[in-house]
Amino acid sequence: MPNLIVSMENKMKERLDRIPWVNWSEIAREEIFKREIFETFIRTGKLSKEEQEFCNKRDWHPVDELPIKEEYLKKLRKIEKGLHSKPMSPAELDKWFDEL
Repeated sequence: MPNLIVSMENKMKERLDRIPWVNWSEIAREEIFKREIFETFIRTGKLSKEEQEFCNKRDWHPVDELPIKEEYLKKLRKIEKGLHSKPMSPAELDKWFDEL
């Protein structure tokens, strides 16, 4: 298997050396594969079975990397300003707890 050499500042190398139990090669491979998945998803809007399994194991999806749409942010801000639940009387609250 070919090797990849990465240049970094000494400070960064020292920080990485402090956590020797991490397999940095595996981290790099995963991140490269994530990038490939992301680029494919952006082009096609689809994931292969292998890519979907990879994403599921890591609780990650390429859409997570996309910026939040402005229209969605506007909706969230509107909700944030309003009431988050309706006011309840003590009797309604007791009933609600009983239904849980």
